[in-house]
Order: sequence, then C-alpha cells, then structure tokens
Amino acid sequence: MRYTIQSPEKLDALIALPASKSISNRALIIHALSRSDILPDNLSDCDDTEVVVRALRERPDTIDIGAAGTAMRFVTAFLSVTEISRPITITGTDRMKHRPISVLVNALRQLGAHIQYVENEGFPPLRINGSKLEGGYLEVPGNISSQYISALLLIGPILSKGIELHMTGNIISRPYIDLTLWMMREFGADADWTSGDTVVVKPGPYTVRPYCIENDWSSASYWYEIVALSQDPEAKVTLSGLMDGSRQGDSVARYIFSLLGVKTVFSEKKPGVPTTVTLMKTPFKVPRLDYDFINSPDLAQTFVVTCCLMGIPFHFKGLATLRIKETDRIDALKRELLKLGYVIQSVNDSELIWDGKRGEPTGEAIDTYEDHRMAMAFAPAALCLPQVQINDPKVVTKSYPRFWEDLRSAGFSVLPIDEH
Repeated sequence: MRYTIQSPEKLDALIALPASKSISNRALIIHALSRSDILPDNLSDCDDTEVVVRALRERPDTIDIGAAGTAMRFVTAFLSVTEISRPITITGTDRMKHRPISVLVNALRQLGAHIQYVENEGFPPLRINGSKLEGGYLEVPGNISSQYISALLLIGPILSKGIELHMTGNIISRPYIDLTLWMMREFGADADWTSGDTVVVKPGPYTVRPYCIENDWSSASYWYEIVALSQDPEAKVTLSGLMDGSRQGDSVARYIFSLLGVKTVFSEKKPGVPTTVTLMKTPFKVPRLDYDFINSPDLAQTFVVTCCLMGIPFHFKGLATLRIKETDRIDALKRELLKLGYVIQSVNDSELIWDGKRGEPTGEAIDTYEDHRMAMAFAPAALCLPQVQINDPKVVTKSYPRFWEDLRSAGFSVLPIDEH
C-alpha cells in the first residue's frame, strides 16, 4: 500500500495523542509482577503494547512478539522469573530474529535463568523455563540499549536478594533508565542510583495501586515537526495529555524544537498533572544545529528530516543504537533523504552530518522498512513539497495507530494509491 500526502495552507489542529508505549509497557510488567487485578488507565493501543497484553494474559506455548523490541526484552526478563510448568518460546519477525539479545540473556543466566537459543546463538527465538531467581550483583556494559537495563531492573523487587546493577563505560539513554526507576518507585519499589554507574533495587513486592499513563512525547515530536515545517506563519497545534516536567526522555523535543521556531505553552504547570500543550510557530531558528542524541535516539529521524527541509545544516551524534532498531535507521535515512535531494554523511557508525547542499530530488516514494518512525518523520515533508508518497504506511500502528487519521483531521490530504 502507498499513501499520497498533501498539506493544508493553514494549520490549526487539536490532536488527542496516543498514550506512551514506553510507560504502558513498563506499567504492564509491573502490573503482572505485582499480580494486580487493576490494569493501568489510558493504556496505549499500539501494536507494541497489545503484544505485551496478550503475552501476559494468555501465556501461550509460543509468544510471537512481532517487531516489538521493547516487548521482546521486557517479556524475556518477566518469563525468566515467572514459574510456569512448561517452557515458553518467544519469537518475532525476521528482523527481530536479527536483533541481538545476548547481553540480556547472559545477564539473566548469571542470575540463574534457564534460557536457550532456538535458532541462532545470540538472537531470538528463545526458549525460557521460568523459575525463582535470587538476584545479587550484576555487571553490564552501559552502552547497550537501555531496554536491556530496564528489563533487569523491573524484575529486581521480586528477586530474593534484589539486584545491584553496575554499568561499565559510557551509559546511553539514561533518561529511559530514570523513567523505569521512577515508575518502579511509583509502585512502591526501593530502587535508585547509588552512584553515577550503579543502581540498587532492594527485594520487596510491588504495591498494587491505580495508575494513569501519560500521553506520548515521542508521538508529539511529529506535531512539533509539522509546526516547524508549516508555511503558515500562524501555525498552531494543541496536544492533549502531556505533563510539564515529564519523565519521558523524548520530552526533550520541546527544548530542541524551540531552536527551530516552535514555542511550547502548557495550560497547566502542576507537576505530574497531564494537561493540554499548544505548539506555536515563531520566526526564530538557529542557522545550524549540533546535538548529541545519546539520551533520546528515537528523536533522531524527526530532527534529521526537519533540519534538511528547513535548510539547517547539522551534526548529530550519539546515534549508534539506530543501527539495531526496527531497521538500520542510519542507512534508511541516507537512502530516503537522497530521494528528496539531500546527501547526508554518516561518520563512526554513530553520527550524521549534512552540510546544507542539495541535489535534484528523484520523486520516488519513501520506503519505510517496517519502521513506524520512518513513516511519521517523512510524512510532514509534504509541507515543503507538492506532495509526498509513503510506502507501507500502516507501519505506524506500532506506536501511533491513529497517525493518518490525525493528519486528516489537521487538514492534510492522505489518499491511498492503487498500485495495480
């Protein structure tokens, strides 16, 4: 399937954002470990969260996690500490079978977990025999995906000795670790940093309590991009359910986009209270943007596309984990931006650079590589071009199922193309 997207002349939209899948998935694991009957309120309805719900509720002999990387890591750790009378196999898409998981498996095995590789060493599928684990001291590299670290921390309270997790080297995506610890404490866990590289989680059950999930700052980033790229000097978008002082790492988007001409106004500034946020266009923008995305790599695609279309040269660092996401996002960005005439360079497998030069666009449709963020980052390009075509647009269901409907409600034309 392919969509053709054209933009409106004026932009004044009210958007109900999806709930945060990062918070939803953590809350679901905590909910299951606490054996609570109270599901969190405002759960995300995206694919990634729905597979976690099914896995925890049904616990079939084989769990197909699809393309959900967070779910693969969190559910693997959960199954390792859950006593079930039979082994459970966890698998996923072909891409998932090529995403490494050995760091997490090795760490869980050190804690005593019974995990076997079903096909290729170091990669899913996995066969897991859940059992009670003692826990204790564990050392892992700090430069791995924070999802591995969060998966280990989430099971910490139910380990008889808790867990002392020491991270060596440079720690990446620290805000996601902080989000995990904050949520664990919200449910009564004794979990915190004891130094700059060590977290201690003491044993003790999670507390059963009602919990309401904040909406998703990652999804908000595409509306920031839309306001930044809009040709309407009075462009305005109002978003619901976000908090000032949010614990979501991608809330940093509001500060970076302030450098690209987008002002953020909260209707309420009470800590911990979700409210409406209005994004407004301003004439200010920096002539060049240099930024290290080591703590928020999921925002990289949004800012790479935005800066190219705004004509703002950039040097972005901290992108090493993009190589092992839903696709190799560094290569995907280079290939698809070339279709729009932008030649960007990659350096050290972790940096992207654009010097401001542009060639001729090819007019080809944008490929999405089974990656939701490719579709959503490139769709706003229609604001700067006569139209944009997006292949396999349904990939957005991974995190933002209503994305195309919301674009239409904002005045965009989103039309399917008959490819036959």
